[in-house]
Amino acid sequence: MFPYLGLKASTDSRQIDERLQYQPTVFEFYTQADDVAPSGLIHLRAMIDKVRNSGVQAIVIHHPMSYLHYHNEVAVKASQHPRAYDFVMSSTENLIEVAQEKDVQLLVHGAYNEESAKIEAEFGSIDAARTLAFKRLDYFQSLGGDHVMFENSISPIFDFGNPVVDQLVQQRGYRLAFDVSHAFIVLRGDNTLLQETMRLLGPQVVHYHLVDSMGMTHDSLPLGTGAIDWQGAASVMNPKATNIYEIDLNDQYDSREMRESHHYFSKIWRQEHGTM
Repeated sequence: MFPYLGLKASTDSRQIDERLQYQPTVFEFYTQADDVAPSGLIHLRAMIDKVRNSGVQAIVIHHPMSYLHYHNEVAVKASQHPRAYDFVMSSTENLIEVAQEKDVQLLVHGAYNEESAKIEAEFGSIDAARTLAFKRLDYFQSLGGDHVMFENSISPIFDFGNPVVDQLVQQRGYRLAFDVSHAFIVLRGDNTLLQETMRLLGPQVVHYHLVDSMGMTHDSLPLGTGAIDWQGAASVMNPKATNIYEIDLNDQYDSREMRESHHYFSKIWRQEHGTM
């Protein structure tokens, strides 16, 4: 029964061992560019086996966030940034192959956090950039099927809470990874609008990133230390979805902030649903 203890780590064996001692139900790999090099993919497969052999069945691979010090935007223009384009496409295709082979999930960001002015300068309009992003996501969905999901951002290209984006993801039937803090920031700290968006997209959500925020910047706070109404959020979450606590850690080899967030949210869930 939701909520699960979901923990996140890199492919570093020491980080993984620290997480596994707490017997998480869900494990998410935070990958980097090196993890999709040939040797990195071999190591990633081995680490997936290590996590699964520990008893964890729900495993997610988070697509690398950056390449050459820039975010991996799926809307990257091939003509202007050929190396970044090649990396986004090949890395996603390779990780979809791993996800299908290992029967795990791949999480791909629909966008990150480029400013509107920069997007408009490069693409001419937000709509043009969004059209390209959705074209790429359509392709990844056709390739990955039920092994791929798409996460919301604070960029106007793929921001849940934006009626245009919400309608597009519904029309396409995308499997969604819902980062609660990202939507909260997009909606400028409005808990009522956040809950409406969570309720609207809930049937498509297969995975949550649970992380608090003050609703102004990407602050990645432990649950209960920000401005999100977690009681209200819990009432509209899809209980069939998995979750992890995507909290900034003081020490990458100590998952304390994630575990404390789970303790906090478990109390909230019991108050809302009366069960664990």
